[in-house]
This record gives sequence, structure tokens and C-alpha cells, in this order.
Amino acid sequence: MQHIKVSQKVQNNIIYFTENSIKDITLPERFTFPFYYEPHPLTIVAANELQHYLETQTDLDHNFGLIKNQQGIVIGKMFGVLVVKDTEGKLGYLSAFSGKLADSNDHPMFVPPVFDMLVEDSFFLKEQEILNAINHKVKEIESDEKYKNLKRDFAEFSTQAAKEIAALKQRLKSNKAYRKDLRARRKNNIPETDYARFEAYLVRFSHYDNHQYSLLTNKWKKNLDEIQSELAQYENTIETLKKERREKSAALQLQLFEQYSFLNKAGKKKSLHAIFSNTVFGKPPAGAGECATPKLLQYAFLNGYEPIAMAEFWWGAPPKSEVRKHKQFYPACTGKCKPILEHMLEGIPLDQNPLLVNQGEGKKLEILYEDDSFVVVNKPAELLSVPGIAVQDSVYTRLQAIFATIEPLIIHRLDMSTSGLLVVAKAKEAHKHIQKQFLKRTVKKRYSALLSNVINGEEGEITLPLRGDLDNRPRQLVCFEFGKKAITKWKVTERKDTTTKVHFWPLTGRTHQLRMHAAHESGLNAPIVGDDLYGTSSNRLHLHAAYLEFTHPITNETMKFEVIEDF
Repeated sequence: MQHIKVSQKVQNNIIYFTENSIKDITLPERFTFPFYYEPHPLTIVAANELQHYLETQTDLDHNFGLIKNQQGIVIGKMFGVLVVKDTEGKLGYLSAFSGKLADSNDHPMFVPPVFDMLVEDSFFLKEQEILNAINHKVKEIESDEKYKNLKRDFAEFSTQAAKEIAALKQRLKSNKAYRKDLRARRKNNIPETDYARFEAYLVRFSHYDNHQYSLLTNKWKKNLDEIQSELAQYENTIETLKKERREKSAALQLQLFEQYSFLNKAGKKKSLHAIFSNTVFGKPPAGAGECATPKLLQYAFLNGYEPIAMAEFWWGAPPKSEVRKHKQFYPACTGKCKPILEHMLEGIPLDQNPLLVNQGEGKKLEILYEDDSFVVVNKPAELLSVPGIAVQDSVYTRLQAIFATIEPLIIHRLDMSTSGLLVVAKAKEAHKHIQKQFLKRTVKKRYSALLSNVINGEEGEITLPLRGDLDNRPRQLVCFEFGKKAITKWKVTERKDTTTKVHFWPLTGRTHQLRMHAAHESGLNAPIVGDDLYGTSSNRLHLHAAYLEFTHPITNETMKFEVIEDF
């Protein structure tokens, strides 16, 4: 065990551990890999102390959604702790929150932001005043009664003009058809000289109709042009103001990006703009640099502290779109934090990234059925369906080795952590035939899952639309505006003291559909046991593809396969 110096002082935002609180805890050999980790015992002690502070403090005017009928908008927060050694080798921890707390960056117990845009007389607040003044001018113009009346008149006159012109067109069309009919009936029934006079009359009739059409369209054009001319004066002013706002906002954003300058162990600085310039984003996403872990590392490096371990946990009610559980630990976000932390942690030995380790090594892939068209396998948990970027071992590569001369054709996939039934084609026609069944949703699938809570009800249907979380891949969000339809039927099969076993029937095939529908508070509000993305990790994800039914591509026979879960 490495020697640990402890103290009870609180100095420079370090909360020092007491000797009893970390008795017999060994220091980690490497710093936490921030995007996939089990909290180190030191960070658990630190988090427990911070959570006790949050439970007992009375100074924060922030509604976390934990106190009934508290005033203010409910906003849960991610908090972070960073265990550090100070310059004398004493051990303590720093605390931080993501974003702002009670509309402020300045709170005891917490490190300051990398850049505080809210300090008095800051360039941000001054520019914000200018932007607010522009917004006020725009709103003032848009609420002007004359402007609103002109917009209303233009809309009403446009509708009226369209109706009148359409009605006249219809009448002129009827007149034209009538003239055509008259010509046909008179052509061979009257003398040629009489018909010439008659044709001249019809031509005048046609010219009259055209004249009426010109009069009507010109009348409405003149009326609408007059209104449009007055409207343009207002709208040109609005557009000029909006253009000025866009330009000032973009300049302010760029200035902010340059102010966020992040340190690493070697003292090398890098701006937010430089960090994200070579990423797929091209520029920093909203809120980048405001998360807890970059704040903690920045403060540590500025003060010469050595980072030992980190952890982040959620505090409060969850957002409506995400799965967040009160007091639960979560990894750092990938979209906002990964590029920043890659710079800040440069040169610091990290725990191994579990995603680079073949979790399926040594696990048996069982072949349940095979013929000339396809093979059905029972995939073990943690084996990939297809090769990944870092790990090649997969159902595909194993079947490729077994078949030798035949290329496996993947029809559908299971998440790496999900076990169960997969059908893989051995011939192109079989692949096309079975894939079409999946696309038409005629394939019957049933999953078994063990949920981490005792749920209410016996069966039901969950309809929560899902989309990818762009800031935190591969996590998903519930999104009623842009999400894709996702429907899951469920039925309870067994209840125990703290868990519930259910059957799931996914009627759609969205990424992480069953995991999200189980974990989200508007779903079953019970993460699947072992779900390290939406719940807490365990020996495995307790989700199993237990039943699969489809039509044989050659014989048209109904093929049924079932493997009972082993949990």
C-alpha cells in the first residue's frame, strides 16, 4: 500500500480526507479512464461526502427536483470529484458541477470554471447587453401594431386575390369551352361569310375575357405591391438587425472559444477552438468546457496538484429526454468532453479502455441449426456481432473461420452485451429473403430481461421515440420532435424482492430500444440489470434474445428457435 498523507484542513478548494475515512484504501496505479470506469474507493468516499453536503446545505438556491413544491425550474446536475495529491503529498479531493448552479459559477466547496463569463464587467456580459438590445429592437418592431396590421392585410388580401383569380380562371375556362362548342356547331351550318362575322365576334369575346383577367390581376398586384412596399421597410430593418445579431453572436462565440484555454500535465495550453477544429464537429458544441471533469483537472494543473482518480454522479430529477438516476455514477460525455480530456490527460497513464479489450474472448459461440441457406447461433454476452474498430473477434469472424469457403452474410445484429439468437445467411438469396422478412417486420422476436426494480403492472406497451445523443454516443435520447418511432410490448414473468423478469417484444428495431424503454422514467423506470449505459454494471447485461421465428427462404417452412436465458 502506498503511503497516504492526510489532513482535515480545507484549503484552496481541496477537501482533505480524514485518516479514518480512507483507512486501508490503496491508491490506484493509473488515473481513471473517464469514459468507462468503476469508481475507485477513494472517489466513492469523496462522492459520499459531497452528497452529504448537498443533502444538508441550505445556501444553494437551486431546485434539483428533490424537495416537493420547491420554487423554480427543476434542473438536475452532474457533479464531479477529483482525488488529488497537493504539493506536499497530502491527499484530498476537489468538487465541481457541470454548467452553472443557481445561475452562478461562484459557490463554496466547488472549483471555479475554466473561464467565468459571468464576472462583473466581463466582455461577455457587455456583448450580451448589446445582443439583448438588438433582440429588444426586433421584438419592438415585430410587435408594432401597424406592422402586424400590414402582415395581416397582406395575408388576407393574398388569400382573397387567389380566390377571385381562381374563380375568374374557372369562368374564363368555361367561356372558352362554350366558344369551342359554338364553333363546332356553326362551322358547317352557316354560310362562310356569316361564319367569318361570327368568328370575329368570338374573338372579341375572347379578348374581353383576357382583358377582364388582366384588370383583376393588375388590381390585386397593385394592392399587394403597395402593402409589400410598406412591409419591406419593416422587414428590411428586422433583417438588418438579425444579420448584425448573427455576426456579433458568432464573433462573441469565437472570442469565448479562445478564452477557454485548457492545461495539461506538461503545462501546455490549448483553446477550445483549437481542440475542436480537427474533430467531426469542426467547432465546439454548446456547453463544451463547462462539464465537471475539465473544470477539476484545470484547477488541479493550475495549482500543481497531482490527479489521482475521478468520478461523476447525477444529482436530482432526470431530464425528460435522458436516463439519469439520482446519485448514480456516470462516465464523462464523449461529444463535449472527449476531445478536451484527450488533451488534458496527455502524458498521464490511464486505466485501460475496456472497449479495446475483447470481452468475448474464450466465450463459446453455439451453433443451433445449419443448412445450405443459413445458420442460427446462440451468441454469448460480450461477443460482437460484427468486427469492431479495435476488436475483430465476432460472430462474423468466427463463422468465417468455420465456413472457410463461404462468406457469412449478416442479416441482423445484437448489442455486444446482449446474448441470444442470431440468424446468419450462407447464400445471397437466403440473405435477401430473410432480410426482407426483418424489414417487413414479419419475423417474430422475444427477449428476456431482468430488471433492477420491482415494477407495477403485468403487461403493456411502451411508445417512446428515440434518437441518438449526439453529445454522448452511443447513448440514446427520448425525443418526441426528432426521434424515430419505437414500440415495445412487455409482460412480467417473475417477481423477486428487488428484481422483475419480463418478456420484451420489440415491434421496431431502434438502437438500445429495450434498454431505453426499460430504464427511462416514462417507460418501466427500471434499468436492465448490468446495463452500464443506463443503469449500473454487473457481471453481465441481463438481456437475452430468447425466441426467433421466420420463414425458411427455400422451403417456406416456419422456423422456430428458442434458447432459455441463464439468469
